[in-house]
Amino acid sequence: MNVRRKHISGIALAAVTALGAGTLSACSSDSAAAGNTDKFDVVASFYPMAFLAEQIGGDHVNVSSLTEPGQEPHDLEISAKQRAQLEESDAALYLKGLQPSVDETVEQSGLKTKIDAATLTKLEDHGAVEDSHGHGGEEEHSEEEEHALDPHVWLDPVKYAEIANGVGAAFEKADPDNAADYKKNTAALVKKLGELNTEFADGLKDTKSKVFFTNHAAFGYLAERYGLTQEAISGLDPESEPSPARIKELQEEAKADGVTTVFYETLVSDKTAKTLADDAGLKTDVLDPLEGITDKSKGDDYIAVMQANLTALKTALGAK
Repeated sequence: MNVRRKHISGIALAAVTALGAGTLSACSSDSAAAGNTDKFDVVASFYPMAFLAEQIGGDHVNVSSLTEPGQEPHDLEISAKQRAQLEESDAALYLKGLQPSVDETVEQSGLKTKIDAATLTKLEDHGAVEDSHGHGGEEEHSEEEEHALDPHVWLDPVKYAEIANGVGAAFEKADPDNAADYKKNTAALVKKLGELNTEFADGLKDTKSKVFFTNHAAFGYLAERYGLTQEAISGLDPESEPSPARIKELQEEAKADGVTTVFYETLVSDKTAKTLADDAGLKTDVLDPLEGITDKSKGDDYIAVMQANLTALKTALGAK
């Protein structure tokens, strides 16, 4: 960027230099190091944030991601090298509540521009989704779990557009020389997300069933937006194990609600989802929570994968 902060220590600079192209995944094809470029350097926590930064920043930004393609973002632990990367960047774009290690590192950093996507839209308490799944007795549920805010807002195109507007405004303030382009790019992205919302609304308004089964409770906002009901095998944490009672409950519900498909995702094990499907005589398919793009993704960016998700939902729900 055209205005740089004071030089960091030789040790930290060496750490940043040592990152190289292969250590951290940059979202652009040239995988440049995150800091000390002549562009507006943005470190994104994971793919949905990186996509926003790239779409809004265009040619003016250098975007890198703390979460590598194929890595489950909930599991990310920030390394010393990544801490140095953050310190030498111009901005951090993250979603507080999804990756505790990122939250802590960003809060402790000396960055002037810290953009928390969770503050740019309204997060909702979907704790009841997890509690109702019978994961053990009531004594196992802490107050924190029962009142957890669901961070998966990017799967609702309307909420994602709200975040995009906020990110655009933050970029304009942090890098005023390029504010006009950020404003234009933000408007173009919001328009695309509006069109995507229309596709979902039209595609899902008339279906035989309104209930879909997922591997973990990532699709609560999407379900609410389009009048559907998400039933998750696990809770908000994709690694949590469902109880036998929960599995039996889902088998019974599949029959009652005409559920045809159990959805699984690419970044976590599909074992439980496929076992449930086999036991209940159901099909399986991928419903991608878009926490990362890999060669297994049904599309090469957010829009394309969301359209693939819509196709899968229409088939599973019997869209007319």
